[in-house]
Amino acid sequence: MRRHSALFAAAIALAGLTAPSPAAEAPFQPRLLRLAEVLGSLHYLRNLCGEESTQWRDQMQKLIEAENPAAELKARYVASFNRGYRSYEGTYVKCTASATEAIARFMKEGEELSRDIAVRYGN
Repeated sequence: MRRHSALFAAAIALAGLTAPSPAAEAPFQPRLLRLAEVLGSLHYLRNLCGEESTQWRDQMQKLIEAENPAAELKARYVASFNRGYRSYEGTYVKCTASATEAIARFMKEGEELSRDIAVRYGN
């Protein structure tokens, strides 16, 4: 789990990359928005399965702070996080084998997104 958290943290640190003018979307933006959705999904599912922490929401807050986006983009990040959270909130009311499988898939996807963002757009 530490490895996953470290990779998420690396992507969040890189979120502060200089973006092009507001008229143009930064090339890494879709990946950061997907990462926000993954973090929302993990926040719901991991707590459902007994984690009892705000780790994934805190990572989302760090992403927003690092990116320091304009209001419209910040709203998109929040909407992506909430979409991830709500999509599983409506599906799972208790931790099941399917929920733990979803957690594993999201951990893997989040790690891949984080690594991709770091490799492709890091300094």
